[in-house]
Amino acid sequence: APFSESHPERYAAIITNVCKQIAPSIILLGQTDMGRDVAPRLAARLGTTVCMDCVELAVDSETKSLLQTKPVYGGNAMAVWLFADYQPQVVTMRPRVAAPAEPDTSRKGEIVPLSIEVDESTIKGKLLETVKEEVKGIKLEEAKVIVAGGGGIGGSEGFQIIRELAQVFGGAVGVTTVPCDEGWMPSTLVIGQTGHMVSPNLYIVVGISGAMQHLAGCSSSKCIVAINKDPEAHIFKEADFGIVG
Repeated sequence: APFSESHPERYAAIITNVCKQIAPSIILLGQTDMGRDVAPRLAARLGTTVCMDCVELAVDSETKSLLQTKPVYGGNAMAVWLFADYQPQVVTMRPRVAAPAEPDTSRKGEIVPLSIEVDESTIKGKLLETVKEEVKGIKLEEAKVIVAGGGGIGGSEGFQIIRELAQVFGGAVGVTTVPCDEGWMPSTLVIGQTGHMVSPNLYIVVGISGAMQHLAGCSSSKCIVAINKDPEAHIFKEADFGIVG
């Protein structure tokens, strides 16, 4: 089967064979749909650990071990993980949590061709069909500005203002699960544990109470602006700026 086929088991098998040839210390993947599928399979094949959804990486100056920071308790706290006795370290990083490094023309990478063969008998799953999602506008994971609405919007009509505000900023629209459950908005826009993980520069939340499930998907936003009628809403404890009304 072609390697271009989007198949997590095949990707894991390919990377496993590469690791046997070059013996890396760290394997870094994106916290994307494919990354979430490949990373655990890869770690199992290599007999090592995996740390998912990290927002920061550092190296301990004394032990030279990789320090992996990730949100816990629904995004209400950050935990630093260290697996000193396991190599290689398999890590997935949440998109857009770090600024791109400045180009350094003095550094030159080397491209090394590798011969990779995959035992097809180890590929248990079979890809039957690929359905591409039609995305209009900016993808949530790539948006620098996101305007998200929750159950407090009150109905599908209220999301017209959300769309207009997002358009003013050149951003994207997100939602919690409530508008989807009510049929106001499509489930493809959900942000949270069961949806997209986002890290925009500006995250504007309207009519969202601040449930842990939602905060887990947006806790690494650079700036959160909350708008809610309830002054006691939990979202105000997480926001950088709040508007009651």
